[in-house]
Amino acid sequence: MTPTIHASEVADMGLADHGEGLCDWSAQSMPILARLRERYAAEKPFAGRRIAIAVHITTETANLALTLQAGGAEVFLCASNVRTTNDAVAAYAARQGVHVHGIQGEDRETYAAHCHRVLDARPHLVIDDGADLTGLLHGARTDAASDVVAGLEETTAGIQRIRSLEADGLLRYPVIAVNEARTKHLFDNRYGTGQSTMDAVLRLTNTLVAGSRVVVAGYGMCGKGVAARARGMGADVLVTEVDHVRALEAVMDGYRVMEMDRAAELGDLFITVTSSKNVLRAEHFALMPDGAIVCNSGHFDVEIDVPALRAAARKHTRPRPGVDQYTLANGRRITLLAGGEVVNLAAAEGNPATLMDMSFTNQVLGCEYLLRNAAHMDRRVHALPADIDDHVADLKLRTLGVGIDTLSEEQIAYLRSWDQGSA
Repeated sequence: MTPTIHASEVADMGLADHGEGLCDWSAQSMPILARLRERYAAEKPFAGRRIAIAVHITTETANLALTLQAGGAEVFLCASNVRTTNDAVAAYAARQGVHVHGIQGEDRETYAAHCHRVLDARPHLVIDDGADLTGLLHGARTDAASDVVAGLEETTAGIQRIRSLEADGLLRYPVIAVNEARTKHLFDNRYGTGQSTMDAVLRLTNTLVAGSRVVVAGYGMCGKGVAARARGMGADVLVTEVDHVRALEAVMDGYRVMEMDRAAELGDLFITVTSSKNVLRAEHFALMPDGAIVCNSGHFDVEIDVPALRAAARKHTRPRPGVDQYTLANGRRITLLAGGEVVNLAAAEGNPATLMDMSFTNQVLGCEYLLRNAAHMDRRVHALPADIDDHVADLKLRTLGVGIDTLSEEQIAYLRSWDQGSA
């Protein structure tokens, strides 16, 4: 079928100049991507290729899209969440020739329509964040899947969905789990999500973290980052988990670990980062202290049972932008941030550009790798090749002015041997 190219749909093209300034500022902290853009401008490795991106439309994402475009790709961009589009950035990217479909605060129907418009272009590569495009390509939009060579997935929640497709034998093309690259989850997820989540909480509430009890639900890489940042700000951090090893790790890291039923009675601030559903439920709301704040930093807005909170409330007020306060029948007030959406993007600016530089370099180099190798790859979830991961770390160290040692020939021989020990 012939691709259908829709005109960009953004909130206001008049915001493009402002968006350019924001993207330029971000680019100053993304030197690896800048190097790639220079190389791609000369080599055009993506010439003739259509690349679909469903990622939060931030300054860093715009720089990703423009890097792929410099390499010859025709790029189609939509948001991966209804609340995570920067309208100025969307306008700037559209002015630069990226096909952008995203508006801050769009309703679910518009969000779905934007995903479909990107797929109408019949992309060759799909860069996903949460697997919404991937889900459509395996459901309602199988008609658009025939041209897809391969995909890449950015986040834990999305990889869970794609692994389910693989387990059911339904995955139509190979997918690289970019989130599992060391230079992604060890830095972006941990340091980035930790900082940006606490940034969002402070922007919305101006609350004092020091001396408070912060409950972190989930101790994956994002949870580790949130817990560390909260403790660094003086909080008493409690962790809840369903995984025995992660729970034990949290204990060894010095946190109190307990069931949510117990933590609910103690917490002042609750942050979910689990990639699961209904982690905070009606029975937990009923136990929380008066004034407890709840928010979600996982990808989807299902970690907090918001409908149950609304149903239990006898009164609802909005004392500050992005802050909903619900008074329960017991008179206690529960404060919900950003409507239960991913708070660090819905209420702040997401993870810092210096970390996204590595994550998005993985995406770009992953695209190059897939165009060369996808035809010979199984239809399953693949790791990003270790040499790409290591190369990204090397590039990042170089931009930071950091040097490391190299192994001598003697050391290499020793490490490869089986007969050289202490004897």
